[in-house]
Amino acid sequence: MAGRTVTRADLAEAVFREIGLSRKESADLVESVLGLISDALARGEPVKISSFGSFSARMKGQRVGRNPKTGEEVPILPRRVLVFRASHVLKDRINESLAPARPGTAAEAERPDEPAVP
Repeated sequence: MAGRTVTRADLAEAVFREIGLSRKESADLVESVLGLISDALARGEPVKISSFGSFSARMKGQRVGRNPKTGEEVPILPRRVLVFRASHVLKDRINESLAPARPGTAAEAERPDEPAVP
């Protein structure tokens, strides 16, 4: 599972190739979209992207934590955290490679380690 991180530059390059805007316009568009998402989350508004997922900010209350080096108890202050929930469409797409091949599918024909069943 050696993947690489998708960056803002990668997103801008994809917009450039797919839509045909200039590279600068593509980068500006990506920055604008990310800025709108960030601003909405900072205001406490949820952000829903169809077929991808939803982002929201929620409050975590104060709790007691422990310093792993010393074992000393320390208070962790209340804070807002970002939560992402993937849509079922995204979950299904991510998990399709894990699904067993059904008989008679192209995936079955691509497995040379198993003999073909007549």
